Amino acid sequence: MAEGGSKIWTAFSLASALTAAAVAKKTLDKSWTLATGKKPPENPADPDVEIWEAVSWAVASGVAVGLAKMLAQRRAASYYARSTGHLPPELQKDAQHA
Repeated sequence: MAEGGSKIWTAFSLASALTAAAVAKKTLDKSWTLATGKKPPENPADPDVEIWEAVSWAVASGVAVGLAKMLAQRRAASYYARSTGHLPPELQKDAQHA
């Protein structure tokens, strides 16, 4: 059962992280457009994109997507624990819960 639970957790965690990242990106795109009056840079590495814009976009998108994924995975772990009575196998090994 532990291996099956691990596969379920992996799929559930991945799906929640991908969904959260997509939602965060859409939200950030709209926020960027409202704040700057321009579309976000498609490729911040493009030399035609001003450096301040490239750096700002990289920081904002990295933070937004990273936080969204982490929060979604925490919620997924909480749901998994409520459903099964224990944390997902990968999180049971975490020394913080020992």
